[in-house]
Amino acid sequence: MAEKNMAQVQDAPLMTEALRTELEQLTNIQRAAVLMLLLGEQEAANIIQYLDPKEVQPLGAAMVSVADISQEAINTVLDEFLGTIKNQTYLGLGVHDYVETVLKRALGDDKAASVLGRIMPGSSSKGLEILRWMDSRAISDMIRSEHPQVISIILSVLEADVAAEVLNYLPAEQRPEVVQRIATLDAVTPAAMLELEAVMKKQFSSSSSSASSTLGGVKVAAKILNFTKTTPLAGIISSVTKMDLDLAQKIQDNMFVFDNLSGCDNRSIQVIMRAVEPDLLMVGLKGADEAVRSKFFDNMSTRARSMFIDDMEAKGPMRLSDVQEAQKQIVRIARKLADTGEIMLAGGGDDFV
Repeated sequence: MAEKNMAQVQDAPLMTEALRTELEQLTNIQRAAVLMLLLGEQEAANIIQYLDPKEVQPLGAAMVSVADISQEAINTVLDEFLGTIKNQTYLGLGVHDYVETVLKRALGDDKAASVLGRIMPGSSSKGLEILRWMDSRAISDMIRSEHPQVISIILSVLEADVAAEVLNYLPAEQRPEVVQRIATLDAVTPAAMLELEAVMKKQFSSSSSSASSTLGGVKVAAKILNFTKTTPLAGIISSVTKMDLDLAQKIQDNMFVFDNLSGCDNRSIQVIMRAVEPDLLMVGLKGADEAVRSKFFDNMSTRARSMFIDDMEAKGPMRLSDVQEAQKQIVRIARKLADTGEIMLAGGGDDFV
């Protein structure tokens, strides 16, 4: 698509060098954003409702980023995609209000606030929303001295992979209690939310609604641990088990582990194999049980399977820690594919079925 757009740009007659440069710098998602801005609020909102949550953020960000695009570039983009619509108005006029209105109509106020907090930090009034676009190490540095209950709430509102990174940066002795509290979170009272907002005000100026919020839970804790590196994960699970055996078992029951891949359908396995580097898969399968190995081998052609097994055996003995880390990376890739709807994961709780 990008090559086709570039070809059209190069073939366009009487194009100034400035316009050519401007168009070459536009990504495909920015071109789509131009069209969204010209559709009208209701039509754009109708389209956004069909997008995956992870697609909304980059599109919204692109809609903001093209606010200053020139009229000539707008016309050219429209010619590329539609061929008939030209001479539209300047996009920069009221674009922030437009984006906010579209996202609220499509997603509702709460979800829209989260997206707007990422693409336009100044638009979010909630300290917790600001955390969503901060670097994981910066979040860790900011909250490490807070009460474990405060930390657990903060991790619960972050994306699971980001929360896992923040957890990894926290002191080892702090992690088990934080995970335990995440797993036992349910409704957070207005008083607790006010206390949490007070913590955020140390870094940001913010305000919050006093409505009760539902955060955390066993599945959130399990999802965060799915993205946690192997070495700290073992220590966290062990410590949580000592504190609350039943809770630890519930968390593990909801975690998706490498062995669960044997329950995936063939199409999902094929998608995973295309997304994972062959060398990484070889290492991961070295320590896998027969059911998982067979699942992957059965989705290879006879020739490819033979070559794969030969290359895997040629690697010789490998450290268990290396195999476990490879399996963890493969699970992370599988989880991301599942989150985007590309595959279905079996096992590890209803959340993955």
